[in-house]
Amino acid sequence: MHKNNIPIRLNRSELAVPGSRPDFFEKAASGRSDIIFLDLEDSVAIEKKDKARKNIVDAIRNLDWKDKILSVRVNSLDSDFFEKDISDLLEIDNERLDLLMLPKVNSPNDVLKLENIVEKIEKKYNRKKKPGFELIIETASGLINVNDIASASKRNESLHFGAADFAASIGAKTMSIGGTSSSYGTLEPLKKNNMKRNFFLNDIWQVALFNIVVAANAWGLRAIDCPYGNFNDDEGFNVLAKSAYSLGYNGKMIIHPNQINLANQIFSPTVDEVKEAKEILQVIEKASHQGKGAVAFKGKLLDIVTIKQAKNIVTLSENILNKIKNK
Repeated sequence: MHKNNIPIRLNRSELAVPGSRPDFFEKAASGRSDIIFLDLEDSVAIEKKDKARKNIVDAIRNLDWKDKILSVRVNSLDSDFFEKDISDLLEIDNERLDLLMLPKVNSPNDVLKLENIVEKIEKKYNRKKKPGFELIIETASGLINVNDIASASKRNESLHFGAADFAASIGAKTMSIGGTSSSYGTLEPLKKNNMKRNFFLNDIWQVALFNIVVAANAWGLRAIDCPYGNFNDDEGFNVLAKSAYSLGYNGKMIIHPNQINLANQIFSPTVDEVKEAKEILQVIEKASHQGKGAVAFKGKLLDIVTIKQAKNIVTLSENILNKIKNK
């Protein structure tokens, strides 16, 4: 269990499935994503909200979701649909739902409002299972308050980055969902003789991604990167997903099944990473028996921080192997 006693869940790939497309549900349940989130928000037109909610309630009640971790993204707190979403989902006469995803979280008060409404309904229906919370940071206010949001409830499990709405929130001049902006960069210093200067592309989302992953890890939560809108661009997906993995993210939201295997591979430690992590733990254990606090390994200094990083890699690898064995 993590710092907030949240369940340890694989969250490498989290597939979005519109609630208005029940024909996608069974295929998603049989797919390879770690988590499915059935969507009531952005992917559903206003006139289809009620029907989408009914579709999801029926699917949670009747469809075989196998070993899938199941989440539902409800509509935002300031919408006309939020309370109906929550009440209908928690009135279901089974407890298959694992997570509730709240979009456009602006402050810790938003999380507390969600928590209060959920707990009242749970008490009314004597629900035993308590769904965890997934919180999407996709506004300027949300990013400013991300640390307080992360710590607002013991039910919090993950922080997600929502690049598209975040871009709109700050007025960023990009229409790319989770991708790069060809204009966001810098030139090398001015050269003599008017020689052409190289343009260096920068990551427009770096500040947001960094602050979210720091807040998530400070409170023992998972950090999940935003979707990549161009599902035909595997190369672009891979580069940005690898960047997020390197930064400490646990996984990525997925908008198309073609991206699932890419995410599962990228957010899994490689054979070499696992091998080195196990070697590090063996060296550290041997050193501790000898009363040494820090030792050298392949030209690097190993200490207590290295132990934590190595343990994280080994634990993730073991969780993946367990999932494969239980298939």
